[in-house]
This record gives sequence, structure tokens and C-alpha cells, in this order.
Amino acid sequence: MYRREMIRMTTDEVDGFLAGRHTMNLGTQNHDGTIHLVAMWYGFTPDGAIGFETFAKSQKVLNLRRDDRVTALVEAGDSYPTLRGVELVGRMELTDDHETLMGIAESVLARYHPEIAEADRRPAAELMVQKRIAMVLRVERTVSWDHRKLDGGY
Repeated sequence: MYRREMIRMTTDEVDGFLAGRHTMNLGTQNHDGTIHLVAMWYGFTPDGAIGFETFAKSQKVLNLRRDDRVTALVEAGDSYPTLRGVELVGRMELTDDHETLMGIAESVLARYHPEIAEADRRPAAELMVQKRIAMVLRVERTVSWDHRKLDGGY
């Protein structure tokens, strides 16, 4: 078996990893062809898609209006034997649908601000989404790795 197959995560492992509290690096393409790379907190839509909420006039949104292709990366680990990550390649759907935006905002709050009680999330999300737009990642290709599967063998 090739090392690539050995370290690839299963679908359940990818889902479990992405469900963790991580920061996702999101790459879009600037007008001059360079990459605009930003670290983002993310949530999930009711159908399980990864979603973000961001200012409607942000650079990433301007880039996505020109070219909806994205690459996103979540990684973890402090040493080679503990490295793991998921790269997602796809297209980003922009929407100002209020319920989609609210769902993502509430998911982000639940994931990254557990101190906010569930009953208080909707009002907090309402404050959060002003002048913002929802971004929903439509994944076309997933690449994953988990070096812990090597059991110290390289």
C-alpha cells in the first residue's frame, strides 16, 4: 500500500475532523492572479455544508464575485507524526438569504463561543450579521492526511 493511501482519512474521519473547533484557511483569487488567503471561523448549514459569514464588502467577497473557485485548508499537529489536515477544493456560493446567514452565524457562535447560552445565540447572531453575507462552500474535491496512521513509521 502506498503511503498516500495509508494516511488518507475516511469520509467519517474527515467529517469528524472538520466538526472540531478549528480555524480554516480560505484562499480566493485576487484580480491580479495572486492568492488572497485568510483564516476564518466556520460553521455548518442545516444540510451539512461548510458556511462562513463575512462582511459583504470584504476582499474575499469581491474576489468570489469575479471567480467563485476556492481552496480551503484545516490542519492540526505539532510534529510530523501528529500532522493531519483536510484540503477542500470547490466553489463558493454567496447568498444574502437571512435564514441561511443566521444559521451559519448561530453555528459559528455555538462552535467558537460556547459561553453564549443556546437561548442567547439567535439575538447575538442578529447583531453579528449586519452588513454581512453568507458564503457556502460547495466541495468538489477533498484531500486529507493523518500521519498518526503511520504509527511512527515514515
